[in-house]
Amino acid sequence: MSKIAGFFNFSIKNILTDNLSIIDRARIRLVYYGLLLAMVGIAVIIPNALTLRDDIQLTSAYFLLGTFFILFKYFTYKPDFVLVSHALLIVGTFFQLFSVGVTFQSINIIIIQLIILIILYSFYMLGAKWGTIYSLANVLPVLGYLIYSDFNNTLLSIKPEKIDSYTMIVGLFFNFILIMFIQGHFYGAFLKNIKQLKELAQSEKQLNDKLEIAIQKSEKSSQVQSDFLSTMSHEIRTPLNAVIGMSNLLMMESPRPDQKENLEILRFSAGNLLTLINDVLDFNKIESGKISFENIKFNLNELMNNICGGQMLKANEKGLNFQLHVDDFFKSKYIIGDPTRLSQIIFNLVSNAIKFTTRGGVKVAVTCAQDRLNEVVIRFSVRDTGIGISTEKMNAIFEPFTQESITTTRQFGGTGLGLAIVKRLLELQNVNISLVSEEGVGSEFYFLMTLPVSSEMIVPEVQTVPRVMVTNMDRSDYKLANLQVLIAEDNPVNVMLMKKLFSKWGIAPVIAENGERAIELFQYGNFDIILMDLQMPILDGFEAAKAIRKMADPRKANVPIIALTASALFDIKDKVYDSGMNDYVSKPFKPDELVEKMMGLVTPQVA
Repeated sequence: MSKIAGFFNFSIKNILTDNLSIIDRARIRLVYYGLLLAMVGIAVIIPNALTLRDDIQLTSAYFLLGTFFILFKYFTYKPDFVLVSHALLIVGTFFQLFSVGVTFQSINIIIIQLIILIILYSFYMLGAKWGTIYSLANVLPVLGYLIYSDFNNTLLSIKPEKIDSYTMIVGLFFNFILIMFIQGHFYGAFLKNIKQLKELAQSEKQLNDKLEIAIQKSEKSSQVQSDFLSTMSHEIRTPLNAVIGMSNLLMMESPRPDQKENLEILRFSAGNLLTLINDVLDFNKIESGKISFENIKFNLNELMNNICGGQMLKANEKGLNFQLHVDDFFKSKYIIGDPTRLSQIIFNLVSNAIKFTTRGGVKVAVTCAQDRLNEVVIRFSVRDTGIGISTEKMNAIFEPFTQESITTTRQFGGTGLGLAIVKRLLELQNVNISLVSEEGVGSEFYFLMTLPVSSEMIVPEVQTVPRVMVTNMDRSDYKLANLQVLIAEDNPVNVMLMKKLFSKWGIAPVIAENGERAIELFQYGNFDIILMDLQMPILDGFEAAKAIRKMADPRKANVPIIALTASALFDIKDKVYDSGMNDYVSKPFKPDELVEKMMGLVTPQVA
């Protein structure tokens, strides 16, 4: 409603506020000016009634004038137009019924005007429900009177009053003025309201257009950001590949102890830089929504041992005790889910635990919380005896680029993205991560994940094939000598690195500086495998691979192709397979990873 004015207020300006709608402002004006007009009309009639000494008319005039003044004063003090409107309609209805049944005992033009006034006023002021009620309360008794008077002259035995011409003229005039005022006032208000709605609709359309443009700009900005990160990743990974590759090569040359220490520092720093780049790219991939989850069968026990195998070495290097416990339940059953994303989650949690623990140890536990018919609730837990986290910082550490404190960042390094990535990956799978921690004592991160269980049982392997481990890059270890390898690579530093690396394996690769040259060399040569860079001038790796797959010679068309890429585009994996390539290795790559994939695709020729 409106604001509450002072008791001695008589001005309409003090009861109108800007927050009122056009209709409500019109209603307040109607009550205010309608009461004033009604009081003026009654005041004009009173002198005539005094002259004629018409007691009934005079009493009615005094009653209405007093009632209207009281309502007017109340309204200017507390402008509740609903309450005042009900009061006016009740008084009007009573006066109309009294006039028809007692005062005049007939239906005259003033009574008809009064009924029209009540109908208009009730609908405009109180809406359809109360408008109908007050209209029926006035119309039905009048209709009943007309039906009854058709059989009888009057309702009562007393003689009815007659309206003199002056009162009739004044009554008709003011009634018409009030009818015209109500109709004209609300007609103008409705027109203004319609105009305002039209302007509002146009304003909303303009706002929606601006919002659409803003969304497009935001999406474009997000795409530009993703492209920028991808490009920067490629540009950073390319020289980083040379740094890490050369470090590995130098480590194979049996360096002196002081040289070995320097190379270890160099390789460690390059590895840290690669981890930071990967964290930023992974987080950007998650935030952009360009991530999906697989549902494939995997051995959880084997997965956990693979994840924690390398981490155990890190822990031992720091003098930490590392424990991994996996329930026997998972040693005989396959789980269905996304092992890659689960590995990323566990790897980040374990790496974090080792990083922030200087004494004691780290314990990783995978337990069966609930075994259902076709699914299992798994509790994953990573506990450490590290620095711990204060209570007020527990929620903050899951935010991107955030660590427990600046001191922590300076002391332990990192981007502060590991836990943010973990949280986002779990939330995308409707899983919440929990934390229990105490400063100076340690922390435990745990979460419950419900995954389907495969009906297929795990059959223990009778003979296991040893994994290829690069401990000594001797060609006799890998039996790769005399393998014919074509490398498509345009970066001269990477070319030099690949030549040096392959020479350790007794391989003299043929180099093509672009995709077009790679196709030309492949057509006239005999190669067992192709290592294909993706971003090259003239013809990129994707198009070159497609052209090779279309060759008429089946042996050439089916040659194994491994993509070598420093790109971090979200759909790079799909693009590699769609172009016909067999596998891919991300730069900077580990020599043992490349050797494993090459051996898996070709039959090594024994030197």
